[in-house]
Amino acid sequence: MGTKQNIQTIDTLYKAFATGDMPIVLGLMHAKIEWKEAESNSLADGNPYIGPDSILEGVFARLGAKHEHFGVQDVKVHGMSDNMVLATLRYNAKVKATGKSYNAQAAHLWTLNDEGKITAFQQYVDTKKLADAEM
Repeated sequence: MGTKQNIQTIDTLYKAFATGDMPIVLGLMHAKIEWKEAESNSLADGNPYIGPDSILEGVFARLGAKHEHFGVQDVKVHGMSDNMVLATLRYNAKVKATGKSYNAQAAHLWTLNDEGKITAFQQYVDTKKLADAEM
């Protein structure tokens, strides 16, 4: 797949995530995708998550359980070489346990294979902002 197709795949993923369409999100992932949350993120305890089911249970389900609402905004997708795509965005969320909201800057580095399936994810985020909202 070319850069344009890779960008389209990642754009489709964010649009599906925004509407809660998890079958689309998970369907874009390779069966052995390696997903890494940012170091010091409370969800990094499962790094690396291997496979869509592991990501669904270890990341997405936990996000839903911890947050009154969690969304992404201002997503900009940038094509890179070597089947990689960089997304810059912001998390807009509210933690249930504390009632605290946060709006945190983040970057996601995606890697896709030649068939257009996502094989790797690395998150970069302001983990202090997330941790402060959880305390």
